[in-house]
Amino acid sequence: MRLLYSTLLYLLAPWILLRLFWRGWRQREYWQRIPERFGHVVAPPGGVAAWVHAVSVGESLAALPLIRRLVATHPPRSILVTTTTPTGSARVRAALGDTVLHTYVPYDLPHAVARFVRRMRPRRVIVMETELWPNLFRTLAKRGVPLVIANARLSPKSFAGYSKLGGFVRTTLADCSVIAAQSPADARRFRQLGAHPDRVHVMGNLKFDFEVPAGQVVRGRELRQTLGVGRPVWIAASTHEGEEALALDAHQHVLKHCPLALLILVPRHPQRFDAVAKLIERSGLSFIRRSELNGPSPVPRLPSPVFLGDSMGELPMYLAAADVAFVGGSLVAVGGHNVLEPAALGLPVLFGPHMFNFEEARTQLLERGAARQIAQAGDLGPAMTALLRDAAQRTTMGHAGQGVVNDNRGALGRLFVLLEAI
Repeated sequence: MRLLYSTLLYLLAPWILLRLFWRGWRQREYWQRIPERFGHVVAPPGGVAAWVHAVSVGESLAALPLIRRLVATHPPRSILVTTTTPTGSARVRAALGDTVLHTYVPYDLPHAVARFVRRMRPRRVIVMETELWPNLFRTLAKRGVPLVIANARLSPKSFAGYSKLGGFVRTTLADCSVIAAQSPADARRFRQLGAHPDRVHVMGNLKFDFEVPAGQVVRGRELRQTLGVGRPVWIAASTHEGEEALALDAHQHVLKHCPLALLILVPRHPQRFDAVAKLIERSGLSFIRRSELNGPSPVPRLPSPVFLGDSMGELPMYLAAADVAFVGGSLVAVGGHNVLEPAALGLPVLFGPHMFNFEEARTQLLERGAARQIAQAGDLGPAMTALLRDAAQRTTMGHAGQGVVNDNRGALGRLFVLLEAI
């Protein structure tokens, strides 16, 4: 099965390159550093103490507390961080700068991963969440490099897909030293796929250990001064294609009941900023872009009903400026995004029906009364209006959300103890 898998990858390699170039038309960063994707990287002196792989933005954010602790306990620039997307790469560089080594992860071609591992010489590897790479895992196992899947999660949908691959997934999981699952349900699914029971541990969700940067909170409060302290403000965060139009429709409903209300609209992917700006123009609503401001509060209060957050790495600032948060990726079948970040800031959280990437967090927030789940897009406007008009309810929900986050912290400490033992 592994031979068939590798053969198919080699046959698909030209199409993968074509797709890379095609994506580069929309996001030019895809045209850069292509050799890294085939394992052609500069070897650091002495290898790396730990290699952390986070596929994209969400995983990168979840990994930040772990990476920072690894950086603090190891020699300078001995921690390697890899990502798959340019957006994830930009987030790592913005958050960690030169404190870590960074490259793209190689494609799972046998020669590419062998070249990469041989040059980097990692002493242990930490893969975030659900990234299973059979050839990479086998290469590491042959070299005796401990491999940990950290913050491991496996949704019912992913479990059903992996189950069809039978023994191939089982042998891939056999190359893992430890699977640090987010929840008992995730751990059970990994064991059912064939992971060795003694190697699967329930560690909790690293996303609960995320600390909102204090500087971003301060800047968010300054931004709120610019936007207007007395205005009701809500944010549609990490939206995907199709959701911005729904958020704008919801805002039209909000404006009928709260004429001074402001929507902070933050698309998930930077290459869509201009397209979303045109969408707002077509809606007939006036707006201002973050990129038009030279700082957090350089101009008087803004009368526009929409503020487009067209910047990277500033989502905590936008959240800190809002009263209520809607988290995107949930009205379309993406699976949702991090609902814990707004909860940690004391914001009531709204999301749609598609939250399979954050099942545990969704359940806990709903059970504690910190969040509301809407069944369809048409419910967003009324639900948001109700919360913007009820300050007492917002306070109650916000405190409940902070309680959920605080009660579940500790996964980082448990995982770090495990990593040090390895």
